[in-house]
Amino acid sequence: MKTIQIKRVYDSKENDGTYRILIDRLWPRGIKKVDLKVDEWDKEIAPSPKLRTWFDHKKENFADFSKLYTEELKTKNEDVERLRTIAEKQSITLLYGAKDAEINHAVVLREFLLKKQ
Repeated sequence: MKTIQIKRVYDSKENDGTYRILIDRLWPRGIKKVDLKVDEWDKEIAPSPKLRTWFDHKKENFADFSKLYTEELKTKNEDVERLRTIAEKQSITLLYGAKDAEINHAVVLREFLLKKQ
């Protein structure tokens, strides 16, 4: 598998030679679609609206959020395998809009993609 990196959309608007996937359900505020260089926008791989709202990017919720989001990812076999297939062929960047670089769904998704289930 090639590299799977995660970057915040506000810090990485330009193409960096990787396959760039926006993994948020909502388009990031303040960024025009023409200004963000992405190869695809995968809304379905993002956490469910209910889970995202509950998590609210609170540090104290992150451990439980990680477990719950991992359970959601286990039900998204087709989407997960498609991303793994892309990552086997080329490096990918998972783009997210959250402010915290360590406490967000991209961290959980990257870890999940790297593990062979």
